[in-house]
Amino acid sequence: MVMTLFVVDDETLISSAELSVTSFKSYLNEYPKLGEPAIRVVNLCDTERYLSGGYYCSLLAEARQHQVLPTLKVINSLRENQGNLWLPLAERARHYFADNPCEDFVVCMGQAQQPQQQTIATEVFGHYPAPLLTVNITVDNAGVRVKIGRISLAELSEDQRSFALAVLAEHANKGWNKRRKSKKYRWDLAMLVDPDEAVGPSNANALKRFVKAGEKLGIQVHPVTAQDINPLSQFDGLFIRETTAIDHHTYRLACAAEAQDMAVIDDPTSILRCCNKVFLHDAFNYRQVPSLKTLIIAALDDATVAQLEADFGYPMVIKMPEGSFSRGVRKVQNRADLIDVAGEMLQGSALVLVQEYLFTEYDWRIGVLNGRALYACRYYMARNHWQIYNHGSKRFFSGGFDALPTFEVPRKVLDAALKAAAVVGDGLYGIDIKEVNGKAYVLEVNDNPSIDQGVEDKYLGKELYMQIMAEFLRRFELRGH
Repeated sequence: MVMTLFVVDDETLISSAELSVTSFKSYLNEYPKLGEPAIRVVNLCDTERYLSGGYYCSLLAEARQHQVLPTLKVINSLRENQGNLWLPLAERARHYFADNPCEDFVVCMGQAQQPQQQTIATEVFGHYPAPLLTVNITVDNAGVRVKIGRISLAELSEDQRSFALAVLAEHANKGWNKRRKSKKYRWDLAMLVDPDEAVGPSNANALKRFVKAGEKLGIQVHPVTAQDINPLSQFDGLFIRETTAIDHHTYRLACAAEAQDMAVIDDPTSILRCCNKVFLHDAFNYRQVPSLKTLIIAALDDATVAQLEADFGYPMVIKMPEGSFSRGVRKVQNRADLIDVAGEMLQGSALVLVQEYLFTEYDWRIGVLNGRALYACRYYMARNHWQIYNHGSKRFFSGGFDALPTFEVPRKVLDAALKAAAVVGDGLYGIDIKEVNGKAYVLEVNDNPSIDQGVEDKYLGKELYMQIMAEFLRRFELRGH
């Protein structure tokens, strides 16, 4: 037999003969009792403050081996403002919440007052199993943003309290659904993703493979958005699978994680260096990394135009210092194009890169992790286009690809990739290279390279994900977290 004990701050809030109710003071002083039946505790006390009576109620219940809702972990998660979820919903539910975009409601033991709210109530209770929760809804195109908070019995309205007491009475003699005991993990890794990103670094199946690879190595990989990740201290590492930029939360989170001595891929230094092509090409020249002829310009006067025409001829390529997936890269065919394109870019950036144009049927991409070549791909140019991505075409957005073992990559290409990666650091990089007449020319180093299931993993398969998770494991163990 199991007795359900409802612990409250004020016993006068519950007048029900169906419920075994006690105050926190009584639970503190009178339990455990000799010969008592198995007890499960429903903690209805106010848990807003750290070290409050409600906090200690759950702490003591866990110490006394009483099954309890909410657990200390849930209390801390809600108190530290982690209660954020992103939920993709069925059209029917989305339409309901679109008509009620700022709705607040109470969830009691996973139950909502309105049938339309039940889908979210069930999901919320699954993530934050607590007897009383308050839910705030906002709607966007992709789904529903859910903000979850704690609430005590005393804070409920009369109608809400009547609803809650009816639900609690129903659960008093009802078995709790035990959540499947989760595997014990030694490490927790936050994998930062953006479900709304049109062209992200990894597709959904690749993200799942990262999670499964982590499990095999004792790492629990948590896919999280920027809204879900605080506090960072709950994790041992950060794996960024969202397109990075400097003036962006990806860089800020990488800095915060590094400051807390977490294992971070990619780290803020790598983001800084890779996100700016000015740094890369200047460093390539200094470190003698083979690359295409490149000039950095700060103005476009007649003398500069004449110099560019003499050095490069037409066509030539104009690049913004920051950009990803071939964005901010333009080919110009004549002087008028050069003046228009470079002039426009210089309005948004103090410096712009001009590079020689070299057409190849494909670009090499060498994946490098901690100074070691991990995978290799050949990306073919998009149909009727000079780049592998054609942002002006929906039908032929990108070209084909080949995935190969690294031992089949030409030696000069592999050497150039490793030399370029060493300029940046020891993270996970994708080095883009053109190969002409046996010579390799590094285009750029990507700090957050594409790893899509069915593309970059075509040769290595699941082993690619295992190798990356193994690097996190190595870094965790070095830090001794």
